[in-house]
Amino acid sequence: MSKILVIDVGGTHVKLLVTGMKVPIKIVSGPSLTAKAMVKKVTAALKNRPYDAVSIGYPAPVVHGHPLREPFNLGGGWVGFNFRQAFDRPVKIINDAAMQALGSYQGGRMLFLSLGTGLGSTMIVDGLLQPMELAHLPYKHGKTYEDYLGLRGLKRLGRKEWQRQVYKVVTELRDALEVQQVVLGGGNAKKLKKLPDHTTLGSNDNAFKGGFRMWAKEQAR
Repeated sequence: MSKILVIDVGGTHVKLLVTGMKVPIKIVSGPSLTAKAMVKKVTAALKNRPYDAVSIGYPAPVVHGHPLREPFNLGGGWVGFNFRQAFDRPVKIINDAAMQALGSYQGGRMLFLSLGTGLGSTMIVDGLLQPMELAHLPYKHGKTYEDYLGLRGLKRLGRKEWQRQVYKVVTELRDALEVQQVVLGGGNAKKLKKLPDHTTLGSNDNAFKGGFRMWAKEQAR
């Protein structure tokens, strides 16, 4: 497994990085992007770049390496799709927030929240990764956590109130889950002017680091 292809599937772009590359390749995604179309675009973009295995960060729940639901902000055809056959290589699939969390982890109890088109959430406790689905849980006024902290919330509330809600939710979750560190990733995290205590800003590049770490055991053999 000398070269790993990491695919970070997002609501606006699919980002690709192969072992040894310095700059990711970006492909426009959006509500019409199906699983089949994604594979076709990725294959075309990497026509002259060899890779031996694939890691996919998927923007919806993943159970035992298989997508459980269709992604909220993309096209259909993801659940049940045979990615291994389509890429003709070994494939590992993980929730996209979990992949970025894995790349951000430095030990202890950590909560990762991805502030992007939606809201991703993952905990890692003493090295054990547990993807979470906080996004669609009720928060207040009949709306979900994602309605407040995701892109819809940012547009509806405005930056100042959105930031206040992020600060409030992060503080409450940090205390309730008894984590030592909260990492905020995703494209909108950089819009925050102030971070709560024991909270750091993640990097989208950590998604790729997490994708490479998914194959660490195989690489060590």
